[in-house]
Amino acid sequence: MRIKAIISYNGNKFYGFQRQSKFKETVVESIEDALKSLGITSKIRGSGRTDRGVHATGQVIDFTLPLFWHEKSLKELKDRLNQKLKYIRFKYITEVDNNFHSQYCAKIRIYRYIIKTTKPSVFEQEFVSFYKIKEQQILQEALNLYIGKHNFKNFKKEGSPTTSDIREVYKVKLKRVKNYYAIYFYASGYLRSQVRMMVEGALKVESAKLNINELKEQLDGTKKHFSTLAQPQGLYLNRVIY
Repeated sequence: MRIKAIISYNGNKFYGFQRQSKFKETVVESIEDALKSLGITSKIRGSGRTDRGVHATGQVIDFTLPLFWHEKSLKELKDRLNQKLKYIRFKYITEVDNNFHSQYCAKIRIYRYIIKTTKPSVFEQEFVSFYKIKEQQILQEALNLYIGKHNFKNFKKEGSPTTSDIREVYKVKLKRVKNYYAIYFYASGYLRSQVRMMVEGALKVESAKLNINELKEQLDGTKKHFSTLAQPQGLYLNRVIY
């Protein structure tokens, strides 16, 4: 039986989503260890990787249940996994077709970046990024540049080889509630650290550390003006649409 699960996790507690040779504390390894304790030896597949410190409220994974689990309820599986996992929460578990693939079947991935314009409290500093935003209209204008199909070769972490750096951003939304901002990116896929670098570029324009034409030059691939990333605390893999 092939299983699809929607999970959330606190990215500050892990060295990223994907299994790594240097670090044991990854989301994948933690889940696979919990599955093994229940007699489930399947490897898990995710809709996409998240870097160290990046959270998820709607990451999608899939794995295979052994025959002896077919007689048990999926609710029991969810409950037992949630008892074993500390910083990961299984929200929904459903049976899917054997052809389902969390990564390759995904049509839209939505990332959310949360900014607080005043100093976060100790209770929220792991979950929001701190930036002083004064010009919302300028920030929106900069974010709008990313909409469409572009070669994002200058918006990825160095040492991240890909077969193609072309990605299409379908929509970018900016919402404000009091002293909080939320930026939503809608795209089929992203390069490694692309979202954090897009946010960084837009914030640099808003704070006048970069002008809009320089951001355009970096997006067009004619000149690279920065390579820094926005803080990871405010970034969430929000939802995956199939």
